[in-house]
Amino acid sequence: MIFAMLHDVFILLGVTGSIAAYKSAELVRLLRKAGARVQVLMTPDATRFVPPLTLGTLAESEVLTTVFPENEAGSWTKHITLGLSADLLVIAPATAQTIAKLAHGFCDSMLTATALAARCPVMVCPAMDHDMYEHPATRRNLEILRGYGYTIIEPEHGALASGLVGKGRLPEPVHILEAIQAFLHPEKPLVGEHLLLTAGPTREAIDPVRYISNHSTGTMGYALARTARDWGAEVTLVTGPVALPRPAGMRVVEVTSAEEMNQAVQAHLPVATFMVAAAAVADYAPATVSVQKIKKKDEDLHLALRKTPDILYNAGLKKQPDQILVGFALETNDAETHAERKLLRKNLDFIVVNDLSIPGAGFGTDTNQVVILGRDGCRHELPLADKQSIAAGVLRFLVPFLGRR
Repeated sequence: MIFAMLHDVFILLGVTGSIAAYKSAELVRLLRKAGARVQVLMTPDATRFVPPLTLGTLAESEVLTTVFPENEAGSWTKHITLGLSADLLVIAPATAQTIAKLAHGFCDSMLTATALAARCPVMVCPAMDHDMYEHPATRRNLEILRGYGYTIIEPEHGALASGLVGKGRLPEPVHILEAIQAFLHPEKPLVGEHLLLTAGPTREAIDPVRYISNHSTGTMGYALARTARDWGAEVTLVTGPVALPRPAGMRVVEVTSAEEMNQAVQAHLPVATFMVAAAAVADYAPATVSVQKIKKKDEDLHLALRKTPDILYNAGLKKQPDQILVGFALETNDAETHAERKLLRKNLDFIVVNDLSIPGAGFGTDTNQVVILGRDGCRHELPLADKQSIAAGVLRFLVPFLGRR
C-alpha cells in the first residue's frame, strides 16, 4: 500500500455494533501510519465489541460515543464542530441499523448526529450477514444514502460470522485505506484503457486429488488489478486458484489449469489495450490424468510430463500493433539475462523481473523488488517495497507508453 498520502488529513472514523468492529483497530493504525489525524466515533453497541480505550490509544485521541458527555460543559456542540472540520467521515463497519438511521435522519448517537451535521464527504462500509445485506429495506436505504452523495464501499464475499458464506464481509482494512486514498487523491491516468491481467498459479491435475502447482499466492497480480481499477482502467482479471478475496469493480475469470488460462486470455485479448501477465503458470502438466486416485505402492512413481501452452508466447503471436504486452519473469540466477531473452522470444514490450535470490522478493511475501526491462533497452528499477506500492510503480512506469500508443 502507498503510505504517507494522507498527511494532515482529518478523518472521522465511525464504528458501529458489528462483529467486524475488531477490524477498526487495524484501520486506525493504517490511517495513522498514512499520516491522517483520526477521531473515532463509536455507537454504544460498538463498545460491546471493541473497547474504546483500544481505538483511542491507537488514534491518540479520546473516543466519542454520546452527544452529551458527562462533565464536559459546552461539549454538546462537538458533533457540529467535528462535522465542519473533518475532511472525510468513514463509517466502518456500518450495520444495517446504522445505515437505516443515516438514511432517515436519526441522530441518537455522536456518530449519527455528526453524520447529519457533516459538510465533508461520507463513506459507508456495510458489514452484515448476506441476507440482511440483500434485504430490500437495506438495498433501498443504501440507495437513499447514494442519493445524499455518500460513497458506498461494497462488502466482500466470504465466510460470515453466522457460519454462512456470502456477500457481507467488511473489506480488509488495507482495502478500505486504498479506497480512502483513491477518493481523497483521485488519480485516473488509465481512463479509457482496458487491462487484461493474469494472476495466481495454475494447477495441473495428476488424478482427482493431486496436482502440480507452485507457491504463487496471487498477491502481486491482485495488487496490480486493484490499482489499475482505481486509476480508471477497465480490468479483466484471469485468476488461478488463490485464497484472496475477489476484487470488486472488474471482470473476474476464474480458471484452474494453464490450458483454461490460455483459452481465457485468447478470448479477452482482442479487446484489451494492454496485457500484464503476472500469473505463475505451470510449465509442465502430466501427460495423462488418472480418473481414479493413484494408490501408493512400494516402487517409485514416474510421471510423464508434457509442456503446457505458452500463454504469453501465444499472446505475443496475436498482439496487435497498438497493444502493450508486459510479462513477468521469476528467476533464481542471471535474472536480467534470462528475462531479456524471454522479452524478445515472446514479442513483449516490457518484462518485470523478480529475482527470487533477493530477500523479501518473489512468492509468499508482502514485499517485492523488481526491475522493468523494455524492448527498446530501457531499464527501470523499483526498490524493495510492499506489493501494492510495487504495483503502483509498475503501472506508473507504463502510463507514458500507453499514452504514446
